[in-house]
Amino acid sequence: MQYNFDKVIDRFHTASVKWDEQEKLFGQKDLLPLWVADMDFQLPAPVLEAMRARVDHGIFGYTERPESYYEAVIGWMQRRHGWQIQKEWICYCPGVVPALSYLVQSFTKPGEKVMIQPPVYPPFSGVVTANGREVVENPLKYEDGRLTMDFDDMRSKMDPDVKLFILCNPHNPGGRVWTREELTELGNICMENNVMVISDEIHGDLVLKGHTHIPFASISEEFAQHSIVCTAPSKTFNMAGLQTSNIIIANEEWRNAFQHTLNILSLRLTNTFGVVATESAYRYGDEWLDQLLEYLQGNLAFLTSFIESRIPKIKVVQPEATYLVWLDCRELGMDEKSLQRFLLTQAKVAVNQGYTFGQGGEQFIRLNIACPRSILEEGLKRIEQAVNSLQSVAN
Repeated sequence: MQYNFDKVIDRFHTASVKWDEQEKLFGQKDLLPLWVADMDFQLPAPVLEAMRARVDHGIFGYTERPESYYEAVIGWMQRRHGWQIQKEWICYCPGVVPALSYLVQSFTKPGEKVMIQPPVYPPFSGVVTANGREVVENPLKYEDGRLTMDFDDMRSKMDPDVKLFILCNPHNPGGRVWTREELTELGNICMENNVMVISDEIHGDLVLKGHTHIPFASISEEFAQHSIVCTAPSKTFNMAGLQTSNIIIANEEWRNAFQHTLNILSLRLTNTFGVVATESAYRYGDEWLDQLLEYLQGNLAFLTSFIESRIPKIKVVQPEATYLVWLDCRELGMDEKSLQRFLLTQAKVAVNQGYTFGQGGEQFIRLNIACPRSILEEGLKRIEQAVNSLQSVAN
């Protein structure tokens, strides 16, 4: 079937964090939300049909994950990424961010170190510090409009107290799809220093034309035994509210340790609708996802053309994956706090501020293009008008 991603769906009064929490989060309620990684599109029709059928049954007791659930996850990984995983590797968790926290608890002790690569998804540092561990930063380099890894810096900061490396693959907010060569060099450095790699691959299905997502653990048996891959249908199919993720752990000893942490927290059972939606999406969601990626590619082309022709002081960091676009606003001549106030009070748009992603994010913003093109266009026009007003005052 043909999906209509241009359809505008009113999300107000649905307890939506993106749409209903603006005043609480930003101090204003008249903003156009282009921020959190949450799409304004309905789920695939087969998923909605499966959920309706489950509603019609009318009983929602304690729920396990049936064999068919695991078959769907295994099939998806093989079909979309060429990665053959085993049923016993799959560990349920109610979200990738909770999983990161539980992994830090499971495999490090207070005071030990975890390496991350800023600018990067803010919860990476949050789950480390909240658990009493130390963050070690290996900042990405921004050169010629592209983020790359600094392997010399990575090597220099490895010491016996660094126990984990949290990798964002593909990268959020920069949209990089790391190459096999980059992943291999990172993996070799971590193996040489006995550092476990935790690869957050929640955006792995959202890869744009010309690029291929490579699951870190698929590169070699050695990497599979020294890494943990975090996956979920939440970003791919816009079902974050169903709180379902699959943490893939080939190493039996590590898998048992992680499961032990989950058991201590009584997290064995799952969300009824999360099971139904995940299985249905992984079985029947290919067509919807292929159409979504085409639409996102069109939105990216629209945004790029609009900004280059009408707001040239802002530079687009071309993403290779995700529906999140990293925008370089340094030529606007504002510090990060001034930029934040400007976008909220003058442009009336809510975006993610780059400085919240850590070192290297200052004077950048992250903008979500996973919305009907009319909403994206309205947001860009608001920014254009605000920038033009700013320049008029300056003149």
